[in-house]
Amino acid sequence: MPERSDTSHGFGRALVAVYAVFALAAAARSIFQLATKVESDTVVPYVLSAFAGIVYVLATWALAHNLQGLALITIGTELVGVLVVGVLSLVDGDLFPDETVWSDFGRGYGFIPLVLPFVGLWWLHRTGDTREG
Repeated sequence: MPERSDTSHGFGRALVAVYAVFALAAAARSIFQLATKVESDTVVPYVLSAFAGIVYVLATWALAHNLQGLALITIGTELVGVLVVGVLSLVDGDLFPDETVWSDFGRGYGFIPLVLPFVGLWWLHRTGDTREG
């Protein structure tokens, strides 16, 4: 029986590295924002920024440890977050006074936050458990 592919080499390793960079960037940005910019009327964007950081950390961990189910959940959550925050930030830019990883569909990050979950989901589909039975 063929075993599912893992992320210990090749494209899988590169995918984990990209997720790790985004995990660090999103976590650092949200910590900075929560520590320096939170005001009572602007809490939501900073909480969403922290949520993005948590999602990237969990997705990185799940991909690195070949936890397909958790990776699917976190990458699916990432995609929904990018789409929802992207639309909200375009509809009402005042909701996000400071750019977040997901605002404007990740425009400030070269739209990688919009493309990355599609790549991650493709990878999970491609490397899913191929055992029969």
